[in-house]
Amino acid sequence: MTTMQNADANRPAFLNGSPKRLLIDGNWVEAASGKTFPTLNPATGEVLAHLAAGEAADIDRAVAAARRALIGPWSRWKPSERQLAILKLADLVDDNLDELGLLDTLEMGAPLARTRRRRCIDLLRWYAGVATTIHGETIPNSVPGEYLSYTLKEPVGVVGAIIPWNSPTFATIWKVGPVLATGCTVVLKPAEEAALSPLRLGELCLEAGIPPGVVNIVTGFGETAGATLAAHRDVDKVAFTGSQATGQKIVHASAGNLKRVSLELGGKSPDIVFGDADLEITVPAAAMAVFNNSGQICSAGTRVFVERHIYDEFVGLLATFASGLKVGNGLDPATQIGPLVSQQQLDRVIGYMDLGKLEGARPVAGGHRLTEGDLAMGYFVPPTVFANVVDNMRIAKEEIFGPVVSVSPFDDVLEVARRANATTFGLGSGVWTRDLSKAHGLANLIQAGSVWVNGYGAMDAAVPFGGYKMSGYGRESGVQQIDEYLNVKAVWIKLD
Repeated sequence: MTTMQNADANRPAFLNGSPKRLLIDGNWVEAASGKTFPTLNPATGEVLAHLAAGEAADIDRAVAAARRALIGPWSRWKPSERQLAILKLADLVDDNLDELGLLDTLEMGAPLARTRRRRCIDLLRWYAGVATTIHGETIPNSVPGEYLSYTLKEPVGVVGAIIPWNSPTFATIWKVGPVLATGCTVVLKPAEEAALSPLRLGELCLEAGIPPGVVNIVTGFGETAGATLAAHRDVDKVAFTGSQATGQKIVHASAGNLKRVSLELGGKSPDIVFGDADLEITVPAAAMAVFNNSGQICSAGTRVFVERHIYDEFVGLLATFASGLKVGNGLDPATQIGPLVSQQQLDRVIGYMDLGKLEGARPVAGGHRLTEGDLAMGYFVPPTVFANVVDNMRIAKEEIFGPVVSVSPFDDVLEVARRANATTFGLGSGVWTRDLSKAHGLANLIQAGSVWVNGYGAMDAAVPFGGYKMSGYGRESGVQQIDEYLNVKAVWIKLD
């Protein structure tokens, strides 16, 4: 049997046919309106489940539950108790990783080799370690008289977390983990395209013994549930990952109560290849820096700058590598590139590919929709390489969020640094060279939150990730992220 024929055997028990409900105050409840909406498999067009369409009334209920939990027994949990709960959750995620990965593959299309990675478990265990290390400081002061001055670090409060569809299990843990470590509470709004694994994680949170109301999950649409959460006056912080345009709306919505905001937005990341780079390593790594997850990664290295004297050779090797990648259903173990997440995303990517051709860029691989055989019902496009790209072309300036890369030549370090920075974004960047002076020099010159040298996309729970400019502010991972979820209080005690 083919993987497509065997798809029913890959249907987890979580997809039992019943509509999925909202998690509010430890209970699974219907949306106040009673409305639902379907979530689809982008590889086949199959309806996987129906989700509750949460709206403003449901956000109100969830925020109220989160506020009650914040000032209730959860506020009296010791750091070690929170740590043990996070470790229990990590063990449950470990036990259920195959199911969570399968849900992600079914709902947003990425190959199982990507969705079943263990980094989400490592992330949770890092948050568990952090829970017992949060502390204030005793600070010497120069005020006349005898004063003891020290600081306390306290949870910022109720967090509204809004996540994208491109890595739902990991994105959920990236938002829920710091909440649990710091003693905050959360209302999570998953993307409407990929909410199944966040809901399953909600079940695991309850199983781990996390009190009712600490983690609430409201599925629904951005213009209703998401907008209400961002503007809610009883939400103390919004943590958002998604598009630049939505990030700007969230900043405006936050003004009502001046809530704290952290934003991890889009990118148009430069990947710079010097003539001394080892092309056997660089070509496949630079290719997958774009094509991984079908290009649906905010930090994807979509602008490749290649030193002129190796430009033609590099373009040829990149096109050959791209054309050899296996595109198909993520359930097939041989698949390297899955579908795009939705018809809307497919239309967007095809529109940019057509625009690139009109602008005069030369497609040397891909550049069209795939509709042969089992691919006909899904949202498939092949890895696409455009050569002869000029910096002012829209495909070189705007985030496509698909498996499309623009390749341009450059002549010297200062030129490529200037061109790399000539973007409104600043999330990721790459440098490929055997010359450490060039590597360190560009690491200083590039305006981006991450610079990867002779590799691309490495991430670790202890290392901060985030952007410059229109790629947002605040950080995910690292102690810098934890600080985003804490208030600092100064205490003065007069001793004399």
